[in-house]
Amino acid sequence: MNEEHMKKMIAPIIVTVLVILYYVLYFGILIYVVPGVFKIIIGIIPLIFTGLMIYVCVERIKEINGGEEDDLSKY
Repeated sequence: MNEEHMKKMIAPIIVTVLVILYYVLYFGILIYVVPGVFKIIIGIIPLIFTGLMIYVCVERIKEINGGEEDDLSKY
């Protein structure tokens, strides 16, 4: 892995971390405020979003390592 690929991976990783932190804070406050069974439902939502964000980030890193930095050039 060269330095150019490392620089291109920084943005997706930072965006993923920031979005996950947002989910945790937002839904954490909702879980604190909402009573009863809804806490479980509201707790599952950020877990699903977090899993999807990590999956998308990993796929993007694979694309960068594979030399596909510009996805729009395919279309």
